Amino acid sequence: MRTAAAFRSLGAIDARNVARDPMLRWMAVFTPALGLSFRFAVPPIAKALDQRFGLDLVGFYPLLMSFLPLVAAGMIGTVVGFLLLDQRDDQTMSALLVTPLNLGDYLRYRFASLMILSAVFGAVMVPLAGLTETTPLQVSVTALAAAPLAPVYALFLGTFASNKVQGFALAKAVGVVMVPCVVSYFVTGPWQSAFGLVPHYWPLKAFWLFDQGAPAQALAHALIGVAWQAALLTLLLRRFSHVVRQ
Repeated sequence: MRTAAAFRSLGAIDARNVARDPMLRWMAVFTPALGLSFRFAVPPIAKALDQRFGLDLVGFYPLLMSFLPLVAAGMIGTVVGFLLLDQRDDQTMSALLVTPLNLGDYLRYRFASLMILSAVFGAVMVPLAGLTETTPLQVSVTALAAAPLAPVYALFLGTFASNKVQGFALAKAVGVVMVPCVVSYFVTGPWQSAFGLVPHYWPLKAFWLFDQGAPAQALAHALIGVAWQAALLTLLLRRFSHVVRQ
């Protein structure tokens, strides 16, 4: 019941915060718009690269498509990460410690809403892009596997950034983890699993396995990814709770 109350009260507050902050509005609109931009911008770019340099970008469409659920999780998690910074600054979360709506209710609301939004946006962006043929199972599984990354992003920013300026710097730094994920696409054999230390790898690999006609392996990789992200969330949650109580 208290978690339901958190959805009603905090959801309205978050909607107002996003509506009046231009940066947050832009990030909220950018996420689904990116899917459409892939549909209309990537094919002409691929054609131009093929004609001018002989580069077959079409062969890498599965790689491009696989990153869309991660982008959705990252963008939504970043938006909420900045909201966490605002609420840390104005002592909102500290006040929750002495109210019926406690910090645990607040975080359950945060995690649930973040993962729902991330899964929905991720599942919408892939068919909007439409660069490759996908199945509903492939889209839903990979979107759900990437969804826990949203609270990971939010807690990372909310824990380790002191203000929005530091938040921007950390958000850019997190983007570096995408580099080994791209590299892993070109690595074959057992060595590819070494990239699993990066939590982003598992939903990506699940997407690629669906494309290769291996749904059982894809589901297994998705489950491993969710378990690894859950472990990271547990560690970040402990650190975040400590920061809030200071």
